[in-house]
Order: sequence, then C-alpha cells, then structure tokens
Amino acid sequence: MAITILIPSPLRPFAGGRDAVQLDAATVDELLERLTTEYGALRPHLFADDGRLRTFVNVYVNDRDIRHLAQWATPVHPGDTVSIIPSIAGGTAVGEQLPSLSHEEILRYSRHLILPDVGVAGQRQLKAARVLLVGAGGLGSPAALYLAAAGVGTLGLVDFDVVDRTNLQRQILYGTANVGVPKLQSAKERILDINPHVRIETFETRLTSANALDILRDFDVIADGTDNFPTRYLVNDACVLLGKPNVYGSIFRFEGQASVFHAKEGPCYRCLYAEPPPAGLVPSCAEGGVLGVLPGIIGSIQALETIKLILGAGNTLIGRLLLLDALKLQFRELRLEKDPNCPVCGQRPTVTSLIDYEAFCGVGVEPSYDGLELTAADLQEEWTRNPALVVLDVREPHEYEIAHIEGAQLIPLGELPNRLNELDGHAEIVTHCHHGPRSMRALEILKAAGFAKVRSLKGGIDAWAVNVAPSVPRY
Repeated sequence: MAITILIPSPLRPFAGGRDAVQLDAATVDELLERLTTEYGALRPHLFADDGRLRTFVNVYVNDRDIRHLAQWATPVHPGDTVSIIPSIAGGTAVGEQLPSLSHEEILRYSRHLILPDVGVAGQRQLKAARVLLVGAGGLGSPAALYLAAAGVGTLGLVDFDVVDRTNLQRQILYGTANVGVPKLQSAKERILDINPHVRIETFETRLTSANALDILRDFDVIADGTDNFPTRYLVNDACVLLGKPNVYGSIFRFEGQASVFHAKEGPCYRCLYAEPPPAGLVPSCAEGGVLGVLPGIIGSIQALETIKLILGAGNTLIGRLLLLDALKLQFRELRLEKDPNCPVCGQRPTVTSLIDYEAFCGVGVEPSYDGLELTAADLQEEWTRNPALVVLDVREPHEYEIAHIEGAQLIPLGELPNRLNELDGHAEIVTHCHHGPRSMRALEILKAAGFAKVRSLKGGIDAWAVNVAPSVPRY
C-alpha cells in the first residue's frame, strides 16, 4: 500500500489535475522529492530556490503538523495520508450591564431562549455583543445575515466596493437591483430588514495599518472575510495586538478553511502561515473561481463560531483548522500549535506594531515590465500586420470554453514548462490570461527558457473584450 498525498485545489493544475497522488517513500523528504520529480511544475510552488519548503506551505502526516519536528526526516508508512496545506482567522467579555429584551425580541428569539445553553442571559449577551465583519462579500454575506438574525446587537461592516454583477452568484446580501450601489448601503438595508433591532456601523474604507487599530478596538469579535493576503495579515496582527479573537474563513474553488485565531488562548494566523506566498502565485477567486454555495457554508461556520465565542458555549475552533472538500462533502480537522517563534504572538515578538502589509506580501513591488506588455488595441494592430504572431492563451480549458480569442493557441500555465517544444523559439509570442497575472508568469517561464520575443497582453482577454471584440463574453 502506497502513501497518499492530497493535492489542494490551487496546486492541482500543476499535478495533472489530480486531487491525490500515491507514491512510495520512507520519509517526508523522499516523498516530496518524488512528487516534484514526477510533477515538475509543482516544485516552484512547494520549494524556494534554496531547496527549502516554502514558509506559506504546511505539510501534515495524517493529522499531525510536522513543522516543529525534524520535518524532512519524519518517517512515513504505507497507508499514511500526507496533506499539503498552502495559504489560499471562552466567552467574550461584553460588559457587566446586559441590555434587557423587549416583548417583541422575546418572541423573535424564542427558539434561542428555550435552548439551555442560550436562554435569556445568553440572548442578552448576544444583544450586548459587538462584532466586526471585515469584508461584506462572499463570506461576509452569510455571516452578516445569520449574526443579525441571531440578535447580535451591533454589527460593524468594513468594505469599500460597489455591487458588481459577478458578485450575485455567491454574495447573498445583494440582488440584481443593487448592481452599481455601494455594498455597505445595500448590506445595511438588507440586514435591517432581517432584524431592525440590530445596530449597523459601517466603515466605507479600505482597512489599512493607519486605521485598523482604531476600527477594531471597540469590537468584541472580528470575523475575517477578506480575499487578499495583505488584509488577512493586517487583521491577524491587529487582533493579536488588541487581544481580539479572529474568526477566520477562506475559500477557493471547491475547498474551504475555517478556524479561530486567538493568541491569548492558542495560535494566530502567522503561527499557521508565517509568511505569505509571493504576489500572484496563489490565484484569487476571480482567477480561479469559487462554487457559489461554498462561501455560504464557510461564512455560516464563521457566524456559528462567533456566536459560540460570545456565549462561551461549546468548543470553538481555537487550535483547530477545519478543511472542507465540497466535491467529496468531506470535513477534515487538523490540530494547530502555537509557534513559540511566531513574530507577532511568540515568546519574543518582533512585530509590535502594524507594518506595511502590501510590501510584506509583495504587492506593488512588481518587477518592471516596461516594453513587455502591450494593449489590446496594439495587439490587434500587430496581429493584422503579422499573422504569424503567436497569441498564447495560458488559461484553463474550461475558461477557454467560456470565451477565447479566435486564433489563439491554448497551453494552460501549469502545463507550459512541459510543452515548450510546441512553440517556435524564434516566433513572436504574446501571452494572455483572464486579467494578466498568469500571463506575466507565463512570460517569465518563456523568457527563462530562452524565448526572446515574448510580451504579455495587458488586462488579458477581459481587455480584449472591452476594447477590441465586444462579441467576446466577459466573465
């Protein structure tokens, strides 16, 4: 019997689309070496240039975190399951004076009041609680709806976006009539319709190092529904510095994660992922997609954990990472340990104030691509003048079916290193993807392989549809 390696969604394109691989090995080191030998495109995603496992990738043997052990020498045995987990947040004090419940509230919350673990006292705690939702999108939508329905007295919402038609597939706070309207305006109207007893505090701003502590300070529980690494690390560090519990959720394609990070009682997010992945390496939902119902599940779990924290009921996800594979409808749980060397919550913290998180995550520190990008209009003009120009589509086949540029050649990014022989090394090549990030990575792969005449379509096929070919569907 071989050892099973579970491949997470973001890495499956680099492992032939497989969700699990079975190999024989004696140690973790040997197992990962064989995995990345068989699937060479995986290696840069798992290992840094110096050969060390990347800090934003965790490896579990069965359900045991091996980072703090002699990782590479950890033995594995036939029948073991090795999980690769890349990064893709007790009761809460609510004050001594609890608000009373009106007759209407007693009727509204009656199904809570007859629960022994809630009762009148618990419902009054919920009414007194202040919960901040960072992000009013896919995760924030179900969390806000259920927390409001449950009677959480004050909900804070941080968001600065407007409702887009692509949001409607999963962001159930909004409807078609709200397209183009600021999210917080629509969210407030919807929440108050569900429960007019809830007080809504809105922060229509981007959460930054300059304002995070002031915004988070007056809330009891923070629910992290962000969709980018800089804000995720910012929320974590602010929660640690303020002593707040951070109810974490993340989603990608058909997979989700949930936990509660509370440095007073267990690990924080940095204990799990000490450093972010390089900018652009992990695709966003806009690039990789997400099943619409998935944030409903994970966001509801965040609402559940928030309510448990307020009530001091049950066992929360502190010290545990919950993983959901929606395709298999399978939940798995991994134990998390506090990292004594964690830079923010460890024994000798080095992060004692908020930092520049975009710089920390490599956002805005992009290499110069002057002369390596061209606009959609320029591509149309050059392609007309030079029909031999190769337009290389590096998206996935299912994206190609949605929309494609007529005459483009499809080689998915994950397959590109092994299919370079299909391209003429002397030809002029223009790479493209959906919006641009994958296209630039393809350009770098081709340049490193010796292709001299390579550029990237700025803005991807979306820019082509907007500026050149309106008949091409946008998605």
